[in-house]
Amino acid sequence: MTDTSPVILEDVRSAAARIEGVAHRTPVLRSRTLDALVGAEVFLKCENLQRIGAFKFRGAYNAASRLTPEQLAKGIAAYSSGNHAQAVALAARELGTTAVILMPEDTPKSKMDATAGYGAEIVTYDRYTGDRVAIGEALAADRGLALIPPYEHPHVIAGQGTAALELIEEVGELDALVVPVGGGGLIAGSATAAKGLTPAIRVIGVEPEEGDDTKRSLEAGRRVSIPVPRTIADGQAADIPGDLTFSINRRLVDEIAVVTDDQIREAMRLAFERMKIVIEPSGATPLAALLAGRIAPIPPRVGVIVSGGNIGARRFAELCGG
Repeated sequence: MTDTSPVILEDVRSAAARIEGVAHRTPVLRSRTLDALVGAEVFLKCENLQRIGAFKFRGAYNAASRLTPEQLAKGIAAYSSGNHAQAVALAARELGTTAVILMPEDTPKSKMDATAGYGAEIVTYDRYTGDRVAIGEALAADRGLALIPPYEHPHVIAGQGTAALELIEEVGELDALVVPVGGGGLIAGSATAAKGLTPAIRVIGVEPEEGDDTKRSLEAGRRVSIPVPRTIADGQAADIPGDLTFSINRRLVDEIAVVTDDQIREAMRLAFERMKIVIEPSGATPLAALLAGRIAPIPPRVGVIVSGGNIGARRFAELCGG
């Protein structure tokens, strides 16, 4: 890493100090069964147990807490498929301001209800025909709101990296870190933290097969757009990597693995049955990649960012065969 990077290790450490006492320091779980199945020591950083049920609160609060009093008085806007929406809504409430969130009309009901429950106003759009960035920017401009995007923001990226920072501080050096990839903010922050602490670590992203825009982009050496993915991993339904996140990930991410929806279901089921934790599809993709042998060779000590657990009971049962 160099000082010219938009996000460096010191930014992640600054974010960690900013969110301390507000965000949870989530647990790291182990399983002998999982280790045996994978053939390595696996350490799960359980962001499904974070506030709002996902890692997104880290970046949202880090960014929102740095707004000026004047900006906070006017309110915050965001666009999101669910977890960033909840994160910004809760951050706004914590900071004594309001939030307006643009969400796809097909967002899982549990995520939409939770966002509204934190006090946010929700505006919907069709993710298959509408440009959420353009709609979100227009909404913020029209209402005079500070826009906090889900990943294209240095403070958001630095905040997301605090999960990896905490993991490595707790368990020591890792040979690899496996992270789900949507827009790329989580893995950009995670890679910044991990490689800042352990330069030789292997940083591996995981995408659903139908949403492999980052894999294609890294292979092409430029951002590649794909049709909006149709996958159970709704939090990873990005059609193109972020410009800022891609500029970081092309330097720091070593490889991208892909998994099928069926492999995601199997990982969700195993986590529930053997580790007694609920993981949403997007949060299960790194575990799915390990269990399905999509990462080879398997390094001896592997960290996994379990990004979230926001899924309703009925949807979980539908996906896992209940």
